[in-house]
Amino acid sequence: MQDLDQEKAIDVLRTIMEFELAGVVRYTHYALMITGPNRIPIVDFFKAQATESLLHAQQVGEILTGLEGHPSLQITQMEETHKHSVRDILTESLAHETNALNMYKKLLDIVKDASIYLEEFARTMIGNEELHAIEIKKMLRDFS
Repeated sequence: MQDLDQEKAIDVLRTIMEFELAGVVRYTHYALMITGPNRIPIVDFFKAQATESLLHAQQVGEILTGLEGHPSLQITQMEETHKHSVRDILTESLAHETNALNMYKKLLDIVKDASIYLEEFARTMIGNEELHAIEIKKMLRDFS
């Protein structure tokens, strides 16, 4: 077992928390902007994504403060594209999930062989983000 680089872990966790909190805003916005005949199930999907992003931010924040880090009051910068077709929103969502996946992979690289708990947490979150990406890709198939 190697020693945990606590400062690196804290920095990445803080970044992930800001990103997950931005996801709450992003997915809430998307839920409000969906129109069309399939609106209801897609709105429900994005509301669930917003709720899950908040849960992830809280989980990450608990770990961050447990490592004696201080969570930021910031969220990751977001761009408003003003593109609100279902296809555009799903495409933006896929990009967001891919970014989240990469952040959790970065966390895994930092904690691997240094903390079983953090390693398992990172792996679980990677699995969650991969599943989200698969779901969004399946949703996008009708637009190909």
